[in-house]
Amino acid sequence: MERQGVRFSMSGRPRGLILSIWIAASCCAVALAIYLASTPAYALSEIQREDLPSPVTQPAGDDTAAPGTMVPMPDPIGTKPSEDNRPTDDTDKSEPQAPTGSGGITSPHADPDQPPPPVVYDLGPLPEPVKRMHGLIIEACKSGDIEKLRPLIGSGDSMTQLSLGDIDGDPITFLKGLSGDSDGQEILAILEEVLSAGYVHVDTGTPQELYVWPYFFALPLDKLEPRQRVELFKLVTASDYDDMKQFGAYIFYRVGITPTGQWLFFVAGD
Repeated sequence: MERQGVRFSMSGRPRGLILSIWIAASCCAVALAIYLASTPAYALSEIQREDLPSPVTQPAGDDTAAPGTMVPMPDPIGTKPSEDNRPTDDTDKSEPQAPTGSGGITSPHADPDQPPPPVVYDLGPLPEPVKRMHGLIIEACKSGDIEKLRPLIGSGDSMTQLSLGDIDGDPITFLKGLSGDSDGQEILAILEEVLSAGYVHVDTGTPQELYVWPYFFALPLDKLEPRQRVELFKLVTASDYDDMKQFGAYIFYRVGITPTGQWLFFVAGD
């Protein structure tokens, strides 16, 4: 009997403890609910706004601001940040490139789809500055002294173009190097023969306006008349002619003089 009473009292103590804990927890829950009901409720957006710092308004007319008060703006569309975080403009501001393959003003102007310009042999219609330069070059060629060309070629930016590429050194030395003889007399003979042929007036009324010898410069070679081919063979061989027809234009020596009398070029090739 005594052992059973002990067992009963031992099992009854845990049930009383659990009941006491439950009653205490219920009281706390009721007190918390009453407290929350008595305080104002905040929406999530209101809580987020309270967490943000107040905006700093810069006084009007004041270009200075305290460090750390200016919020950096995002980069404009179309720019990318540089290494030092400064936006750089992707716009290509380089100068437009000239079309490739045009060959420049010294290239043959033969256009098979356009009527050829008139071929002129008479020097009378030439402007006086052009006529004078033409005569001075012819006179220098006939003298047999290539040094006579030096003052006509000039120097600096206004120097006559003697090659489709850059030349190094003295222009007269360069011309002698093109000649089959050491004195440059062969190149003088070619220059005189070129200027003795007919000429064409091209690009009239434009900044590229020129008087060009020989006229083959502006005529399709496959449309030359028999008498014109005879004139061409004074300058080139029949083999050269066949090669030029395959190329599609006259590419032997030619001379260009501007309306103001500047000797612009004496070149061959393309």
